[in-house]
Amino acid sequence: MHAPDDSSEGAGGRPPRQVLTPSTLNRLVRGLLEDALPLIWIEGELSNVARPSSGHLYFTLKDSMAQVRCAMFKTKSATLRFKPADGMHVLLRARVGLYEPRGEFQLVAEHMEPAGEGALQREFERLKAQLDAEGLFAQERKRPMPRFARRIGVITSPTGAAIRDVLSVIARRWPLVDVDVLPVPVQGREAPPAIVAMLRKAAACGRYDVLLLTRGGGSLEDLWAFNDEQVARAIHASPVPVISAVGHEIDFSIADFVADLRAPTPSAAAELLVPDILAQRRHLQQLQQRVLAIHERRLQARIQRVDHLLTRLQAQRPQARLARDRDRLLHLHRRLLACRLAHLTQKTVRLDRVHARLLAQHPRQRVTLLRQQLEQHALHLRHMIQHRLERERLNVQQAARAMHAISPLATLERGYAILFDTDGKVLRSAQNVAVDTPLRAKLADGELALRVSKE
Repeated sequence: MHAPDDSSEGAGGRPPRQVLTPSTLNRLVRGLLEDALPLIWIEGELSNVARPSSGHLYFTLKDSMAQVRCAMFKTKSATLRFKPADGMHVLLRARVGLYEPRGEFQLVAEHMEPAGEGALQREFERLKAQLDAEGLFAQERKRPMPRFARRIGVITSPTGAAIRDVLSVIARRWPLVDVDVLPVPVQGREAPPAIVAMLRKAAACGRYDVLLLTRGGGSLEDLWAFNDEQVARAIHASPVPVISAVGHEIDFSIADFVADLRAPTPSAAAELLVPDILAQRRHLQQLQQRVLAIHERRLQARIQRVDHLLTRLQAQRPQARLARDRDRLLHLHRRLLACRLAHLTQKTVRLDRVHARLLAQHPRQRVTLLRQQLEQHALHLRHMIQHRLERERLNVQQAARAMHAISPLATLERGYAILFDTDGKVLRSAQNVAVDTPLRAKLADGELALRVSKE
């Protein structure tokens, strides 16, 4: 019931009264709240979480001293990456308002996420346990890294310190390898889908022998893109071996557990991917020295044997034979020296050729060879099919001739006939056939009706 609104001053000079309705008051308070606090961040504990059939989310956010009612409409709650439950500690971005029909103070949430690293750590442990139970971490499915990779794809930020460390180590240790930087964001919401897409693209192109997924250190939030479930499943599904080097040595991510190999740092990953060119050169030099030593020992053994034979010849004093054998010995000695030089030259040329192949090898040559082999196999297959068809045709003709030879129709064509009684049964004997019995004779070109008469 409305009270009268006096338009003039009352008795004693009092100001006129301004009377409001509840709806007007609630509307004014709501406008004041929304103007004063348009959008805030607030942290607290969830309680009384409810999601009715409308799809909206209703709950209470509280701390040890107070609580406030909250609502999150369907369009916003549908984008949540976790299921809110009583007791969870969350961080909200919300508008402060008033629910006018009941005059209740409330928050309208637009974004919700678990609060603090504790929540991220719980999510990390949950996903780790789930993927481990599915077998994504199993050691038996992990593939070895190629010993001499020709092309490496590095999936990382093109401007980060990690790629500089990787390229520096590879250039120092094994400059013969081709390294492609596959740029992706490594932090933020856009990072996981970008990493998944790049992993699939790199695997589909068939260009790389191994993929390196890496970034520098940071907090758990900074590294969270590498704890994404879709990233983990993309690594598991990659047909190309994947090595993961995320963060520092003490940092572990889901990607580290799924990858075929985990490196503690980006630099360590580069050292695992390529051999040390100095060590390889020393190894080749050692092999060359072993070859030279073996030939030197064989040459010395033959020289000693020749000296022994020469001593025996000198003891027998066959001058002519001694002179002839001395010439032969000198000739053999020159041949041995020439063979040693030729062998060493051959080994040197072979080492140079292998080195040149490492530098000049290109997959187009392999593709051409495989295409030629495919054409040869296709031609051979056509010949085999034609031969098989011809053989089956001859078998069918032979079977047809055999079936015709044993067919009763062939017998009829030679002048025979088959007799049937009135019941259609074949007459096999003349006994018990009465006079005037009607019969039917089947010939090669038709049938005749017969009747038995006396002889």
